[in-house]
Amino acid sequence: MKIDLNITPIENELENPKWPILIAGPCSAESEEQMVDTALKLKNSKRISYFRAGIWKPRTRPGMFEGVGEVGLQWIQTVKKETGLLTACEIATPEHAELALKYGIDMLWVGARTSVNPFAVQDIADSIKGSDVAVLVKNPVNPDLQLWIGALERINGAGITRLAAIHRGFSSYEKIPFRNDPMWKIAIALKTACPDLPIICDPSHIAGVREFVPLVAQKALNLDMNGLMVEVHNNPAIAKSDAQQQLLPEDYAQMIYSLQLREPSISMGIEITELEEYRQEIDLIDEMIIQKLARRMELSRRIGQYKRDHSLMVLQIDRWEKILQNRIAMGSAMSINPKFLKKFLEMLHEESINLQTESSE
Repeated sequence: MKIDLNITPIENELENPKWPILIAGPCSAESEEQMVDTALKLKNSKRISYFRAGIWKPRTRPGMFEGVGEVGLQWIQTVKKETGLLTACEIATPEHAELALKYGIDMLWVGARTSVNPFAVQDIADSIKGSDVAVLVKNPVNPDLQLWIGALERINGAGITRLAAIHRGFSSYEKIPFRNDPMWKIAIALKTACPDLPIICDPSHIAGVREFVPLVAQKALNLDMNGLMVEVHNNPAIAKSDAQQQLLPEDYAQMIYSLQLREPSISMGIEITELEEYRQEIDLIDEMIIQKLARRMELSRRIGQYKRDHSLMVLQIDRWEKILQNRIAMGSAMSINPKFLKKFLEMLHEESINLQTESSE
């Protein structure tokens, strides 16, 4: 079902109009010197549309660094004065929004911990009604497409037309390679429901570690997302929040220059082929399979440790035969070739036994 949103373009002052919107800056504003130094280095990279910084940091538990507050907005003003960059910060309350507008912040974003609460989103929408500020809405912490759309509709209903979504992944109880599960299919579903709505990916929060940020960023561009929001700090080692996922300015510049831009879904009047749609879906499924396999192997290691501690045999042939019979019957009901499935399960079982044996030694 298509969602009717009133959308107008968000400014993107990069030299090459084909480049996506690029938002970069530290997770948290920590000092004026840190802000200005980071911003100047990003400015020199010529690959930044907006400078971002967290002013208020809604943390999971009390006692953690929760941001510097209003003084950080003064530092953002200094950044804008010295670099000419457009600026962005997160808001979580109407008071935050009013202060950000007072200090001339060009772009606001509603965070994942706020977008999950319709009451909070509506209060923010009411507080910015009548302004022409650009607003981004992060996906809720939990994978709920309708809740995400509802937050966007509330902001749009306040007359905000320079509107975009931020895909930052979703919380997961399972062990996965990333901090947040990308669940790309939900972002794709949002793009399908709201084709005019820009979607910006936050690879920093999906990745959780800087080594994976380029991988996630390229994946986002491959899926026709309209921009990237990347956390960049002039000295990540001493960052007061999310130190492990922030890039140095020079590493950010190298990543951006190395990214490959794909042609959009509609190019030269030719719509994306049905074959390409199938391939994209297969890519997403393959990623999910790999994540599930990683979780299964971790459980095999834990089982091996349990068997060691309780003096149990690693190989329990009766259970394996029941599993094989059950899984093949299940697969056959889903039109999966029994011979292929048997071979796959045997390989999986062999690796599981190897891991259990290693863990039990």
